[in-house]
Amino acid sequence: MAETEDLRTRVRSLIPAKPGAQREFARAIGIDETKLSKSLKGTRRFSPHELVRIAEYAGVTVNWLLNGSDDAVTVTAVPAPAARSASAPGEGGRTERRRHILETAWELIATRGYHHVRIADIAKACGTSTATIHYHFPTREEVLNEALRRNVKLAFDRQVAELHAIDNAHERLVRLVELQLPADGLLRDEWSVWLQVWNESALNPAMRELYWDSYDRWFDTIAMTIRNGQEQGVFRKRDPREITTQLSALIDGLGIQVLTGKPGSSVDSMREHLRDFIDRNIVHGGQQEP
Repeated sequence: MAETEDLRTRVRSLIPAKPGAQREFARAIGIDETKLSKSLKGTRRFSPHELVRIAEYAGVTVNWLLNGSDDAVTVTAVPAPAARSASAPGEGGRTERRRHILETAWELIATRGYHHVRIADIAKACGTSTATIHYHFPTREEVLNEALRRNVKLAFDRQVAELHAIDNAHERLVRLVELQLPADGLLRDEWSVWLQVWNESALNPAMRELYWDSYDRWFDTIAMTIRNGQEQGVFRKRDPREITTQLSALIDGLGIQVLTGKPGSSVDSMREHLRDFIDRNIVHGGQQEP
């Protein structure tokens, strides 16, 4: 799928009109300024990873970058309003500080555990005061809520960036699953945050509405991909929500086994199990088809 001038125009609108701004923007998203310049001119494509980094740095969504709206119909389900981060572009240094605090808190929660992270720890890691943290996040519970919302945004941006150009629903489903495997790094940290949200939601009913708003986006993305595959004739005719329930439960269970170090479990074995399930139970002509 060709990149449009609209995409390049939107990226340009995120770069302040001041000397050195394009160089700073390129450094922030992790690419050479020359590559950014070529992408803005249309002689080079933005990679999916670059689109995600642009969206993360600028406080927008990849859906907005590609389609002009956070709510535009795309290949994945759109997050419910309650599951979206409170951060927004255009607020200057305040937005930048809040983003830095949230990213730092998110990393601490993912690596240390929610109950081992104090506001003072976040302040120390950010090089600021506890008062500044409380200004942006009045309570520790709000920090966890925003960490969950960040998980939702990261997954949404990654999926739109990677999947929008894949027309075949079977290929898209396989890629969608691949994008959620708990590989080392960012994805494993996302899973770590999810595990802690699951635990807190089980113990604290007040968290459940936000949790389900967040999880439903993932569930609905699988379901819409399966429905699309049925329309294309590549997936068998079964209730999409029923098969999504089975597939999502398998993903959750296998992911927990990987994160908790169950003997014999690994990202590679998880991938094999999930692809086998898709081939046997979803693909038209699979082994389990009557």
